[in-house]
Amino acid sequence: MIIILDLGGKFSKDLGKRIRQSKVYCEIVPYDYPLHQMDLNKVEGIIIVGGEENPPAELKADVLKLGIPVMAIGYATKLIELVYGGKSTASVGNQYDFESINVSRESLLFNGMDGNLKLLMDKECAFETIPEGFESIAELEGKTVAIGKEDSKIYGVKFHPEVETSTDGKCIIDNFLFKVCNCDKSWDMEEFIKTTVEEIKRTVGDKKALCALSGGVDSSVSAVLVHRAIGDNLVCVFVDHGLLRKKEKEQVIETFKEKFHMNLITVDAKDRFLSKLKGVNDPEKKRKIIGEEFIRVFEEEKNKLIDIEFLVQGTIYPDVIESGVEGNRVVKSHHNVGGLPEDMDFQLIEPVRQLFKDEVREVGRLLGISEEIVNRQPFPGPGLGVRVLGEVTEEKLDILREADYIFREEIEKAKLNEKIWQYFAVIPDIKSVGVTEHERTYNYTIILRAVNSVDAMTATWAKIPLDVLEKVSNRIVSEVPKVNRVVYDITNKPPATIEWE
Repeated sequence: MIIILDLGGKFSKDLGKRIRQSKVYCEIVPYDYPLHQMDLNKVEGIIIVGGEENPPAELKADVLKLGIPVMAIGYATKLIELVYGGKSTASVGNQYDFESINVSRESLLFNGMDGNLKLLMDKECAFETIPEGFESIAELEGKTVAIGKEDSKIYGVKFHPEVETSTDGKCIIDNFLFKVCNCDKSWDMEEFIKTTVEEIKRTVGDKKALCALSGGVDSSVSAVLVHRAIGDNLVCVFVDHGLLRKKEKEQVIETFKEKFHMNLITVDAKDRFLSKLKGVNDPEKKRKIIGEEFIRVFEEEKNKLIDIEFLVQGTIYPDVIESGVEGNRVVKSHHNVGGLPEDMDFQLIEPVRQLFKDEVREVGRLLGISEEIVNRQPFPGPGLGVRVLGEVTEEKLDILREADYIFREEIEKAKLNEKIWQYFAVIPDIKSVGVTEHERTYNYTIILRAVNSVDAMTATWAKIPLDVLEKVSNRIVSEVPKVNRVVYDITNKPPATIEWE
């Protein structure tokens, strides 16, 4: 596998996705992760992704002396300078753009790539003095922007080959994987299904498992994987926590009970969830309350059954990374990761924990799950609890459900549902002045959010035609009580997240 040592680089998840798309397994770990805990015999290469201009003191320089190929990207090249000498020019404004890089010397990193390459970088950043034992292998306007120590297979580049839109960058990453590290293309989803099913069989044996089923693609794929392994010993539990979208419950029952013929139990837990959330405004607290209450409901259902020892969850890799688990830094606590209580009475089964969203969808298709489910709109586990900003109340939930339903309905009517990755409504904890039938109103605002993404780690706002947005807005303010204003969020991720909480 390939290890990505993350110094806080904003493109580390893009890099992980690109490596896996090339059918090579990789893991993203923080810069201070104790590498000795890994089986280094399985590590074929290390890529260090820079974040801050100076590498943290905790990043051990001996990573360059393990005898494992290394590529340092961006600010991470400072580590090479600390060990081998050399000096770089500092950025003065962080002005990133696609620049034309000239390959100046034959190198495995640029194998088969001739002429100028279009790569994202800050053109002010370059190697002023080349470290001892290294050679310049690429230049920008006469300045060295890539260096290599071919005998040790150590490389440093000032540009960012991991950016999703960089075709030349993908070729460079593939050269590192296959020319430098001699990786095999062994990361295969069909093989993943086979080994995962066998592992679940060994783990669960003749015992029973409970699946936390939301109906989303992650939990659906997890349920089908486990069902393939243990059959009717899987009991799926769908919790109606009062934070569902309109008609959500009916769709889940129809799909899994009537189409997949799974053991499905539905639990009405609306009152207990809303009671726990009463007066809570902080989004992190809401997520953790929802996560813990989910577990408590599942424990109660377990006690009604016999020999339930395992809990199946649809946790995916971005959940783990963003929740600060396994040494990663917290972006937000996902209810199924950072929000889990320590004293829960279950052993977890998380079949897709190491997969990015696009990999989960591929597994779903291979399992024969319908496109309707595989391409279903991503929906957070805490449901509308994190789309109602501030305190969650029944009034705001009712308003949001209707507004969200109108938005989704009009997107489908405009045949944009297959072109937009995710679209939904949010209700903030504010009211604004408006006018309805010549009278002053003081009512809620609805925020519309629509983005395009591949794996949820980065996203761009969707350019919905203005006439569609106008129709959505007009319908919401005329059909949904207590709403007098609709706004559209046009922020990418980063700097924003897809969800508002």
